[in-house]
Amino acid sequence: MKFRKALCLILAFAMMLMLVACGETPATGNKETGSTGTSSNSGSTDKADSNIKIGVILIGDETEGYTLAHMNGIKAAAAELGIADSQIVWKYKIEENSTCYDSAADLVRQGCNIVISNSYGHQTFMVQAAEEFPEVTFVSMTGDFAAISGCDNFKNAFTGVFESRYVSGVVAGMKLKELLEDGTLSQETQPKSFDANGNVKIGYVGAFSYAEVVSGYTAFYLGIKSIVPNVVMEVMYTNSWFDIDKEGAAAEALIANGNVIIGQHADSTGAPAATQKLLDNGTICYSVGYNVDMLGTAPTAALTSATNNWKVYYKHAFECIMQGKTLEADWAQGYAADAVAITELGASCAAGTAEKVAEVEAALKNGSLKVFDTNTFTVGGQKVTTATVDMSFMDWTTMTAIYQGETIEAIKDGYFAESEYRSAPYFSLRIDGIVEDADPVQ
Repeated sequence: MKFRKALCLILAFAMMLMLVACGETPATGNKETGSTGTSSNSGSTDKADSNIKIGVILIGDETEGYTLAHMNGIKAAAAELGIADSQIVWKYKIEENSTCYDSAADLVRQGCNIVISNSYGHQTFMVQAAEEFPEVTFVSMTGDFAAISGCDNFKNAFTGVFESRYVSGVVAGMKLKELLEDGTLSQETQPKSFDANGNVKIGYVGAFSYAEVVSGYTAFYLGIKSIVPNVVMEVMYTNSWFDIDKEGAAAEALIANGNVIIGQHADSTGAPAATQKLLDNGTICYSVGYNVDMLGTAPTAALTSATNNWKVYYKHAFECIMQGKTLEADWAQGYAADAVAITELGASCAAGTAEKVAEVEAALKNGSLKVFDTNTFTVGGQKVTTATVDMSFMDWTTMTAIYQGETIEAIKDGYFAESEYRSAPYFSLRIDGIVEDADPVQ
């Protein structure tokens, strides 16, 4: 790929001199296939700010939970800011290839002064467009090299979704605690659901073994472990962000192995649907989803879903553009900014779950609770006291840095500081109690 870095640096520096930074928000990764299309938003107000036109490049469409969450966030932010339907141009099912660059260039030609993509695989094509069109702001959601790219009109953003995954784990832990205390789940009645050491077995359907997924499943596990300390977790990968059949098959395989709770970092309803079917047939199993409420798919199996409130970031970004200000290179916020949440609690949740969730969410908001507190996990039987992370963006085929970043110490004040040094997750420690399957679901 040809990157015109020198031109980008010169023009971006000139832009920086003319603009002021938008706020001091701290810094604190997705996915699929299809064809290009455009349409207008619906449901926003008729009031228009002529200073902004928004281009949106989406990996999926409204049928896919991850993309739907982004669409809803953009629409809600636009409605609050009085941005009209005609000021948003949508492109659906854009693949992670040069189609993304072509789509970005087309959005610029249509007059967009901010272009957003929602998939990690779009990132290299977005920066190519950013270098060619320095007068336009490009935001690659879940991306990880904006701050070191040398291109000031290229940005990354994500949420602290690991916090809502932790809370969803608390919900699951409360259910496990109930099942254990009322005798529904015991080594005598359900021996396959316990390991040789008497730990309860839980499962997780993961898309890929990326840091984003590792961070999420570890947070989920630690949330459960905060309620039921004697748990172990098995992670099964699908090597796809959205595959209903693979996700369903993974959930079925995990439940067949005796896992009682099935979490997920994948975008379809496959895992909750499979869990509901098995629950209906008498198996003790429950589901925790991602992105959207899964109660319509799994009315008694679904406990809740970890989700993002994308409106928070999109409102912030649109306001910056409307005010002629510059977005920060990295943005990541969690409960403190109401940027993450869990969905409605299902009917199968244990008594007292709502109260416990409120307690945990309050602690996350005020900072008294850290998801990756090093007192709550070990690696290789040892407490983690240091964890260095190389922030470079690598070409792993040649083991060279495309963009050179700093090596940072991620442990501070007794916790792993996830998403504080860049927006995209970088927690990739494999902690004790979690096992990843070597062979993904085929």
